[in-house]
Parts: sequence; C-alpha cells; structure tokens
Amino acid sequence: MPENTPGTAAASERVVKKYPNRRLYDTQTSAYITLAEVKALVMQNEPIVVKDAKTGEDLTRSILLQIILDEEAGGAPMFTEAMLVNIIRFYGHAMQGFMGSYLERNVQLFTEMQGRFADQMKGATPEMWRNFLGMPMPGVPGMPDASNYQAQSQQFFQQMQEQMQKQTEQMLTAFGIKRP
Repeated sequence: MPENTPGTAAASERVVKKYPNRRLYDTQTSAYITLAEVKALVMQNEPIVVKDAKTGEDLTRSILLQIILDEEAGGAPMFTEAMLVNIIRFYGHAMQGFMGSYLERNVQLFTEMQGRFADQMKGATPEMWRNFLGMPMPGVPGMPDASNYQAQSQQFFQQMQEQMQKQTEQMLTAFGIKRP
C-alpha cells in the first residue's frame, strides 16, 4: 500500500496520491478515494495536495480543474460561455497575470462577504427570511455592504492598471522610446 512520505507536503496538508490507473489514494486514511470525495475535502476547507505517486509532481491544479469541469457539466453551470470565452482570450495576453490575480481577489472578497452574511443570518427564522427576501438589498441595515465589495474590486483593478502602465513605461524606456 502507498504511504505518506515525509517532506512531500506541509504537515497541515492532506496528501492524496494519484496512480497511473487514475486512482486517488488518501494517505491520511490509507484508502482509495473518488474525485467526489476530494471535492468533499475541499468543501470542508481541508488543505490538500495531490501528487503523482510515481514522480511526486504536484497535480493539485489539474485535479481541482477536473472537479470544476465535472461541476460545470453537471447541471447548473457557474460560468457562461461568454465568460469562458473572455477568460480564454486572456491567455497569452499581456494582462494574463493580472487577470488571474484580479479574479482571485474578487472571489476572495465575495467569499468573505458571503461569510459575514452567513454569520449575520445565523438563527434567522423563516419569517425573517421572508421579510429579508421581500426587501431591496441595498436598504437592509447590518447586511454586508455590496458597495464595499465593488469599491475594493474597483480599487484592485485600478492598481492593476497602474502597475501595467509602469511596466509599459519601463519596457519602452528599455527600448529607448520616450513618452511624449
């Protein structure tokens, strides 16, 4: 049976090994697991790393992408075709790195906002939910501020634009081209 080799991942990460037969082996439970079980670990905020059993190569990203692909194909997709097309268009583009960090930061902000909302709504009765759902969102006192999320997103995008401008100026200077 496969075993957890010391030094293959941080002590807090759960190591899953992927074998050539496409099977996934959870070294913590000493059992084979499915992709659905890997998804469940992610949903439980369990830090995991997926390694190729033979080479030790980190396969975590490809496994996470496979989970997303399965979810997208399974019913209620999160990404529209237009959004996917736009994401694809950023590959190889000068803004590729910035787009990735922009999306990552926005998802992080959204997750934080969702967490605050969930904390505030703990113990809400069905009557409270009915009243809440009947009200316009911006006027609900004590709820997470969506405009704050928008402002943070806008600020991050502006920082991204400024960084791009600085890098462009540095590149032009390196080629001996001066800005008018």
